[in-house]
Amino acid sequence: MLASRQRGTVIAKGLKIVGSVTAEGLVEVNGQIEGELHCTSLVIARGAQVNGIVEAERVVVDGSVDGPIQGGEVILKSQARVVGDIHHQTLAIERGAYFDGRSIQVRGANGHQPERVDHKRLKQVTNDSQEARTSLRRVDSLGSAENVAT
Repeated sequence: MLASRQRGTVIAKGLKIVGSVTAEGLVEVNGQIEGELHCTSLVIARGAQVNGIVEAERVVVDGSVDGPIQGGEVILKSQARVVGDIHHQTLAIERGAYFDGRSIQVRGANGHQPERVDHKRLKQVTNDSQEARTSLRRVDSLGSAENVAT
């Protein structure tokens, strides 16, 4: 008999949530969220939109995020569109992804899990980053970021 898997939370296409969303386990977004989103693992599907702060241990984006992302492992798939800073331990960006913001690698002492960033501090970083943003980043064919003057 197969071990039971914990089912995740699905935000269906056509559903729009305004406010703070907190969930245990996996959250799959196919619709829209305007506000904060906190969970363990997050998949933002192609066509889905999140406007606000995203925080999860693992974040996979193939849709759109307008706001900062705080995650251990962050993956931007080929159709991802992210406008906002990404605080991460690891970051992978596929060719074709759009990313406008700062990539900030966070490591704890001796490689341990970093402490979580205070939401107020993350909001302040977001406000500061909007003023400091001077370039767009596009992923080239080798998967590395290049700066493109705006």
